Amino acid sequence: MANKGKLLILPGDGIGPEVMREVRRVIDWMAKKRGITFEVEEALVGGASIDAYGKPVTDETMDIALAADAVLLGAVGGPKWDDLPFEVKPERGLLRLRKDLGLFANLRPAMCFDALVDASTLKPEIVRGLDIMIVRELTGGVYFGTPRGIETLPDGSRRGVNTQVYTTEEIRRVARVAFDIATKRNNKVTSSEKANVMESGILWREEVTFVHDKEFPGVELSHMYADNCAMQLVRNPKQFDVIVTDNLFGDLLSDAAAMLTGSLGMLPSASLGAADANGKRKAMYEPVHGSAPDIAGKDLANPIATLLSFAMALRYSFDLGAEADLLEKAVENVLGGGLRTGDIMQPGMAKVSTGVMGESIVRALDKLAA
Repeated sequence: MANKGKLLILPGDGIGPEVMREVRRVIDWMAKKRGITFEVEEALVGGASIDAYGKPVTDETMDIALAADAVLLGAVGGPKWDDLPFEVKPERGLLRLRKDLGLFANLRPAMCFDALVDASTLKPEIVRGLDIMIVRELTGGVYFGTPRGIETLPDGSRRGVNTQVYTTEEIRRVARVAFDIATKRNNKVTSSEKANVMESGILWREEVTFVHDKEFPGVELSHMYADNCAMQLVRNPKQFDVIVTDNLFGDLLSDAAAMLTGSLGMLPSASLGAADANGKRKAMYEPVHGSAPDIAGKDLANPIATLLSFAMALRYSFDLGAEADLLEKAVENVLGGGLRTGDIMQPGMAKVSTGVMGESIVRALDKLAA
């Protein structure tokens, strides 16, 4: 048995525990069939942590996360906790994890499996073969800039203020991640901002260009205004390979790209920190979908996004690219065989539960590894 490192599992709320159970199946399969093990710990986050400890994430859980090689998160939130004060809502646990782990680069792949081409709202020829990566800056920009808040003006009316702010290093470090990923893909990066109307956009364009010219001249770089980028994603998405953009535009563009594939239940994500002296990064992996409280506990959730998030962890945190490829191929084969959860159900296909989908993917792994 080869122990590959420490993995912290945070199932979270809603469908999180259900989809994470299917990851456990794959972890067990890796140990039995590939001789690959992980030191796995499990803890609470989000609403589950609020119910148990009165806070969305505890200091003890943060200590475990900081010591882990990778964190795998299910989902947080739900109507049960909607009326809590902003500072103790379940989502604050997720934000603290990102902040304390220093996770500044969010990776959102958008891939369209051949078997799901017809699930997209776009024409098949537009999305068939789609495989793009959006790299979103995660810890700066308008979501974190100050001053911010809501103030009452002298005339009694109110004004809301948020500040879009970026520094040289915040831009350069996420640009490096994007360029590095591009060197492992098709050597093409599109940087997206609003340099035509925002000073922060001008700085973004200049600093991304600086990193390109000094460190990655062999990668093709183009610039595109964010509104045009959104339009092009639905017009001709396959023109893109890697898109790098700021926090706000990345939030919008990555969700737009997600729906090109037909379902949020299919899409993984990774959030990466700075590389240490050994090239290792703090990292957290999570599905794009939310906690889906309306179907929680009913064995209806699609586990594929979480399984593909684990595949990203295998690739980026544990240097197990072959195993990541194997898991992704197993998912592709199961979909090709006609199995569907409710969110991706199509005429003529077989509707299955969360557990059956996970079990089928493990069986597909058996066949691939035979």
